[in-house]
Parts: sequence; structure tokens; C-alpha cells
Amino acid sequence: MGLNVITLVGRVGGDPDVKYFESGSVVCKLTLAVRRRSRNSDEPDWFNLEIWGKPAQTAADYVRKGSLIGVTGALKVEHWQDRSTGVSRSRPVVRVDQLDLLGSKRDQESGMGQSYSEDEEF
Repeated sequence: MGLNVITLVGRVGGDPDVKYFESGSVVCKLTLAVRRRSRNSDEPDWFNLEIWGKPAQTAADYVRKGSLIGVTGALKVEHWQDRSTGVSRSRPVVRVDQLDLLGSKRDQESGMGQSYSEDEEF
């Protein structure tokens, strides 16, 4: 039996990159900056996020650069060959299942302090 669960809270590094498909699916890609618990490091760790379905639409509508969000998902590794050099490359990506908008009180009053899961219907 294996377990692949990751939970992160941090600030979004840029506006969402959203793609809509003819099938009706939507995917959103983001970067997330997360500070370590250690006080020795001022540099955040950066994570690439991939969000599908309703949480992706929520991210497209409400998340912007600098937004504070929480995510739960699974870690996967993408593999590809560099087109110019032919070298095999890879990078870790968090496949998000749940998105939590963790904004200010003003944001929460406008409906942003909510949680969205991939299992929920539109």
C-alpha cells in the first residue's frame, strides 16, 4: 500500500494559466511559494500546481498573483525530452484535488474563504 498526499499553504507566484478544452474540461497551472518552518531561510520553496475541474475554474475566477491559498493533492513527476538538446528532463508537479482560498476578511466576505474539491459538480 502506498500513500501520496501533499498539503501546502502559500502565495501564488503569478496569475493562473488556464486552458479550456472542447470536452468541457478546464485545467489551471500555477506556481506556489511556500516558506519553510525553519527561520534560517528567507527563500521560499516553489511548487508547480496542476488543477482540473471545478477547483481549476475557481482558481481562474478568484486566484491572482500573491493570493494566499491552501492545496491538497498528490505529487507526480512529468517527464519529457528537451526539443533543442534531446536531453531527458523531469519536474515534480502537485496534482491538486482540493483548493482552499485563504484570503483576508474582506476577501472572505466576497465569497473567497471557501474550499473547492474536484469531486464537486458545477
